Amino acid sequence: MTQRPPTPLLDKVQTPADLKGLSDSELRRLADELRAETISAVSVTGGHLGAGLGVVELTVALHAVFDAPRDKIIWDVSHQSYPHKILTGRRDRIRTLRQKDGLSGFTKRSESPYDPFGAAHSSTSISAALGFVVARDLGGAPEFGIGDAIAVIGDGAMSAGMAFEAMNNAGHLGKRMFVILNDNDMSIAPPVGALSNYLGRLYAGEPFQELKAAAKGAVSLLPEPFREGARRAKDMLKHMTVGGTLFEELGFSYIGPVDGHDMEQLLSVLRMVHHRATGPVLIHVITKKGKGYAPAEEALDRGHATGKFDVLTGEQAKAPSNAPSYTSVFAEQLLKEAARDPMICAVTAAMPDGTGLSRFMERYASRCFDVGIAEQHAVTFSAGLAAGGLRPFCALYSTFLQRGYDQVVHDVAIQRLPVRFAIDRAGLVGADGATHAGAFDVAFLANLPGFVVMAAADEAELVRMVATAARHDTGPIAFRFPRGEGVGVTIPEDAEPLEIGKGRMVQEGSRVAILSFGTRLQEVTKAAEGLAARGITPSIADARFAKPLDRDLILRLAHTHEALITIEEGAVGGFGSHVAQLLADEGVFDTGLKFRMMTLPDTFIDQSSPADMYATAGLNAADIEAKVLEVLDVKVIGKRA
Repeated sequence: MTQRPPTPLLDKVQTPADLKGLSDSELRRLADELRAETISAVSVTGGHLGAGLGVVELTVALHAVFDAPRDKIIWDVSHQSYPHKILTGRRDRIRTLRQKDGLSGFTKRSESPYDPFGAAHSSTSISAALGFVVARDLGGAPEFGIGDAIAVIGDGAMSAGMAFEAMNNAGHLGKRMFVILNDNDMSIAPPVGALSNYLGRLYAGEPFQELKAAAKGAVSLLPEPFREGARRAKDMLKHMTVGGTLFEELGFSYIGPVDGHDMEQLLSVLRMVHHRATGPVLIHVITKKGKGYAPAEEALDRGHATGKFDVLTGEQAKAPSNAPSYTSVFAEQLLKEAARDPMICAVTAAMPDGTGLSRFMERYASRCFDVGIAEQHAVTFSAGLAAGGLRPFCALYSTFLQRGYDQVVHDVAIQRLPVRFAIDRAGLVGADGATHAGAFDVAFLANLPGFVVMAAADEAELVRMVATAARHDTGPIAFRFPRGEGVGVTIPEDAEPLEIGKGRMVQEGSRVAILSFGTRLQEVTKAAEGLAARGITPSIADARFAKPLDRDLILRLAHTHEALITIEEGAVGGFGSHVAQLLADEGVFDTGLKFRMMTLPDTFIDQSSPADMYATAGLNAADIEAKVLEVLDVKVIGKRA
């Protein structure tokens, strides 16, 4: 077990109110202890380390100056919220992070009054903060007790359009609120785009930092006798640097850049704006992701996500791998397709490593595009590429594709453009919990006219689906696959494309047919072994397609079996619902067929291991076996050995 670091000051902190009596020098020492405690805790649980280490001083300063929970501190994405959790009464549970029945890895309203707004997707904080201050000014319910609202947003998250929509609205309304731009030159991958370059120019000229801070952003906060001189200094500087003009044009007073690891600077600036601000203020804070822990600082992702690790060496404990990950299988097959076809290109939204496209980017730099945290743009950009004659693969996590749904409908589906959607992290994902579960993509894609929707049952099926998508030019096509390792099947060297809308039989049986969509097929096979011990041999089919359905296969199974069960790693309204519609349209239910759907339940499932989450969902082998026995009305006496 990792030895806990000595933390004499932190030991006295039960709530943020305990910071109010500390001197500035004690707050600096508290930050050091908080950093050590964060490293120690994450070494035990795994999780998002680098982001939290980068905001330790900022977290202490915010809680020392503002009055949470009356003042609403909103952490964008909230990867960086572990130090905040430690200071807000949850230190005794911090080593349960991301575990079953433990603390969430993100902010969560139901977990603490100090988490005023839940998050796990980026770029929502400014909108939420503006909502709080408007609710405050309109006399929201007294029990909410709203004071100030402070949004802490990273430079990567600031690249998303929603952040600027919120700033535009906030600047127009002119209400007192604070945006802390946490500029660490890193999101998950290095940030891309014009905004990143703009922020870089803001602090490139160090000799002008103090003058810029005084003459530009702080103008509206200065006492009236000093404002005119500051305005003249601001005008004089315009030819030297762009400064905070972009944010000021949106109606925000701009202050910065500020050293986010200098407690004296942070406290001084936060106390000043807290005392004087009357409208929206943006404070530009420069931090270093992974600050204070060498292994995180030196990692390519600055310790963004880590498993359990040794604090002294930073080495992570890694389980032995039995098969390649689905993500790497997708990436390898896409490289093969790109070598064959120069029209193939790839698009990702700030996740080149997570989606496996980093290798594609290295080999085909001119054909791979990381658009930043901007899924809406990623989808429509891909549509434009397709309209221009290229064959784009838009690689997004299922949970993030949700953010681009209007574009999927309006810009892709209606125009029948052949965008290929590679949907990673399908199904339940474990420690990241409900916010990252890939539960809804089948339901929201398969209802769109002209869409082809596939799910891979294993690695071999995945490479065939990549090959199928690469050659499909008559409309949009999507294929989904889960996080983690494959099942260890042999992967074909030359992947043969699938026939659109055709499934496959896995096992012929009698009485009951199980129609699987996705990787639950492995659990179906296990369930069949248990049923065989009871003298029941189910027919098993891999649907492969949710749209178009294999009508011939499904109707044959329905007409030759007493019962038909569908199973999928998706929500109600997905694959099973489309099968039910087909059976109803064909009048099959009039024949007395017993039909059941096994889907994710109509609830959000909290973090745990994937196996535990699927057990909660009722989609493991034992659940499938029980469902077959139930539908066949087989009475079970005792438990099968």
